[in-house]
Amino acid sequence: MAVNASDFEYPLEPELIAQQPLPSRDESRLMRLRRSDGCLTHHRFSNLPELLRAGDVLVLNDTRVIPAKFTARRESGGRIEALFCDEIKPGFWRVMLKGAGRCKAGETLLVEGQGPVRLKLLANLEAGRFEVSVSPAAGAVELLEMIGSAPLPPYIRRPGAMTDQQDRQRYQTVYASAPGAVAAPTAGLHFTGGLLERLRGAGVEIVFVTLHVGPGTFAPVKCEDLPDHKMHSEWYRLPATTAERLNAARAGRRRVVAVGSTSLRVLESAAARGEPLGETSGWTGLFLYPPAEFRIVDALITNFHLPRSTLLMLVAGFCRPGGTGGVKMILDAYAEARRLRYRFYSYGDAMLIE
Repeated sequence: MAVNASDFEYPLEPELIAQQPLPSRDESRLMRLRRSDGCLTHHRFSNLPELLRAGDVLVLNDTRVIPAKFTARRESGGRIEALFCDEIKPGFWRVMLKGAGRCKAGETLLVEGQGPVRLKLLANLEAGRFEVSVSPAAGAVELLEMIGSAPLPPYIRRPGAMTDQQDRQRYQTVYASAPGAVAAPTAGLHFTGGLLERLRGAGVEIVFVTLHVGPGTFAPVKCEDLPDHKMHSEWYRLPATTAERLNAARAGRRRVVAVGSTSLRVLESAAARGEPLGETSGWTGLFLYPPAEFRIVDALITNFHLPRSTLLMLVAGFCRPGGTGGVKMILDAYAEARRLRYRFYSYGDAMLIE
């Protein structure tokens, strides 16, 4: 039975959308979902070492969120909110402009912040996206550190509750090392250095991959037929050492536990190239939804996702690989999370699906 985008709608009270992180990362709540029968149990994220098994391999995405959000002004004085998408080559970017309905190719925008930074609009790529040239032609990461702010998702609306510097630190995993994401791999936000040490002490092996999360991660699926949806592509890397350790785990029948949909997409994209896994990198537009098959990942740590999002569809597919029963299972779990007042989305609580 085929599933449609409307099958992934669910109601959510606005007050359950987390507007800021908890004081301690690992004190968020953790719902454990058993795929075999849909059984739910409730924990704290700090309980994770007791919930995983010795020998499990935990796969973390080490991408680092860059301060990709900034403000520019038109020559007329009109204010434009901008989000860096990617760097084509030094001095040339793709950006998303909010409120840019009247902007045209050839126009120049002056960026607010330190120094005279200008964007010349070269081409309208539709849906608010433009190709631009940047002056001065410095590296994107270095320039955004001066002019940008944390690219919080649009559902976080709490002016003044936290400073940009606080968000730059909290909308970032403690193990982030590879700059390039414009949204956080949010399942990883719950980990602390101390929790990672406790996991290692419990016999859990920890490895890293990279996937630079793009702006399309929050985009709802607008078409009803899922095969018609064009998935956003994101750059990923599977290092040789990680591939070797994952191959050894699978040979020893030990579980692979992906932290977040981003880590899962790296592993399943790499597996699509053939097994055993090897070092690989490139762009992935892998779109997983019921009745998807999963070759590598045995358990998944994830947050609670938006209705009609590709992330929710991936999680539903993971609940019942090869079938469509995961849609009801995940929506039932979400209904229970709402009843128990779990916190949703980026700064919210987490699930362990195994």
